[in-house]
Amino acid sequence: MNEIFKQQVWEITKLVPKGRVTSYGAIAKAVGFPNHSRHVGKAMGGCPKDVPAHRVISSSGTLSVPEFQSRLEAEGITVENFRVKNFKNLFWNPLEEL
Repeated sequence: MNEIFKQQVWEITKLVPKGRVTSYGAIAKAVGFPNHSRHVGKAMGGCPKDVPAHRVISSSGTLSVPEFQSRLEAEGITVENFRVKNFKNLFWNPLEEL
């Protein structure tokens, strides 16, 4: 995977505010590759510790990494059955909010 792509994904992810979530697809669109949400997921798999990977979830509001539930809950996000409650209200769209 291209290192520049990874860096762009990580930089956008660092901008997701505490208590909000975004999706792999939204980040893919923001970096100019709208059909590459799986590549975003791969990039998140090896991200540095200062990148809040737990704030990036599927577009259906489902956690792809169950271990991230406690980190989201620590930020005030309610998760039930591995789904973020009020996903639409908590969704951070980088194309609209940057």
